[in-house]
Amino acid sequence: MEYLNKKFVLGFLLLGLTIAMLCIACLDSKSSGRIKRYASVTELKEDKIETYKQLHAAAWPAVLKRIKDCNIQNYSIYLKKIDGKNYLFSYFEYAGDNFEADMKKMGDDPETQRWWKETDPCQIPLPDAAAKGAMWSDMEEVFHTD
Repeated sequence: MEYLNKKFVLGFLLLGLTIAMLCIACLDSKSSGRIKRYASVTELKEDKIETYKQLHAAAWPAVLKRIKDCNIQNYSIYLKKIDGKNYLFSYFEYAGDNFEADMKKMGDDPETQRWWKETDPCQIPLPDAAAKGAMWSDMEEVFHTD
């Protein structure tokens, strides 16, 4: 009888461990499933390239913290000259649950607003962004692989 009880307890523990592992896998897949990727583009003024690079080489800690607080990760900006014009390409991943609320939180932040007063004069919005009063034009994702 004691042997059966040990076998029962061991089986119960293995079942519990299996359930726990499935729950962890489910949580992992849910959190990774809610990551949304964003890309955008804007033009950079020729005479502002060095200013823009210097600003980003020493990005303000409060702005970097706000970016993280707004659930943005893996944020990158790239520069490319095409047909004599300079373009910035931005990419980030959003890991939050309410993008609009997080972007409002960022936009309402005084330090972020002060940062934009430094960076915005370096940029020229593309026509679609300018029509919406925005600086960056959203881009459509056409391919992604894990």
